[in-house]
Amino acid sequence: MEEVNNFSRGSFKWFTTIPTRWIDMDIYGHVNNVQYYSYFDTAIAQHLIEVGKLDPNTAENVGLVVETSCTFRKSIGFPANVNAGIRVVRVGRSSARYEIGLFIVNYQDPAATGYFVHVYVNKETQKPTEIPSPRLQAINELAV
Repeated sequence: MEEVNNFSRGSFKWFTTIPTRWIDMDIYGHVNNVQYYSYFDTAIAQHLIEVGKLDPNTAENVGLVVETSCTFRKSIGFPANVNAGIRVVRVGRSSARYEIGLFIVNYQDPAATGYFVHVYVNKETQKPTEIPSPRLQAINELAV
């Protein structure tokens, strides 16, 4: 798998819709930059819970975010529905790199793009461990 520079809607494998909230707004009248990271995290967590059978309360091994980036391209306001698309560009024994695109409904160009790197660790020891099988299967389905 190679990193993909195409951030069109069609380049993402899985989508979820996240509504903006009034509390997400800042004094400048748009969604505050920190919320974009929250949308990234929400989309990936939702995919892992729905498709990867992750139960965050009982899982022995979890993915921790060790690296992240966001490129802002267009302001998002309130009210709005954000389509968060995700794909995976790299999978290792204990890590995966997701790329995310945030799209305002009815817009083809992303409002923001970025990535998250998850490293799977044992919850108790915090030491890296192999990606659990159900999660690995779900992650591989997002591979481009």
